[in-house]
Amino acid sequence: MSTRIICLIIGYAFGLFQTSYILGKMKGIDIRDSGSGNAGTTNALRTLGMKAGAITFFCDILKCMLAVLVTWALFHNSHADIIPLLKIWTSAGVVLGHVFPAHMHFKGGKGIAPMGGMIIAFGDIRLTIIGILVFFGLVFLTHYVSVASLTLISLFCIEMAIYQILGVNGMQPRHRAELWIIVLLLTALGVYEHRGNILRLLQGNERKTYLIKKKSEEPAEKTEAEK
Repeated sequence: MSTRIICLIIGYAFGLFQTSYILGKMKGIDIRDSGSGNAGTTNALRTLGMKAGAITFFCDILKCMLAVLVTWALFHNSHADIIPLLKIWTSAGVVLGHVFPAHMHFKGGKGIAPMGGMIIAFGDIRLTIIGILVFFGLVFLTHYVSVASLTLISLFCIEMAIYQILGVNGMQPRHRAELWIIVLLLTALGVYEHRGNILRLLQGNERKTYLIKKKSEEPAEKTEAEK
């Protein structure tokens, strides 16, 4: 259990790196006082611009990948049999640090980009490709980042359930069950963080995000960011 706690702490430390907050401060803006007040990719994109949104997105993915890399470097020899599980524990720490950063009064982002990093860092290229196609496909088709985000994490949760049932990662049943429970809890957290978005989707007034805009398009009314 001490190894799992170490992984969680490593992840949380990386999760505290709040990209959008740093970029906002560089422009004299506190991202928490702008737009939706959410320190995530979508609010960075809408408040700071496309470039800042892209940097936030990729850096928030990268911080999870780097945290998992540290975990692998520390434990791939001594705990080779449960490395997939330790990767998920570390990723959980990153998500918690991102969503609940202590130095920002526990007000961060919604955790989707770090969860994207978790999917990539898990190390299965098939899951990575599926995740990329699903997420960006839905963003371009529906223009709802919230729909793409919720679908991404829900799909990964289902994929992990299948993987654990089939024993794809070779771990013992109890470790496979533990891994899936963590992924399930992270998925539940992601859904909870998007509760406002879900409500607006049901009401038909969720704001759309266009990554490629036509000059003739009128800006939509501001609302809470999806991520």
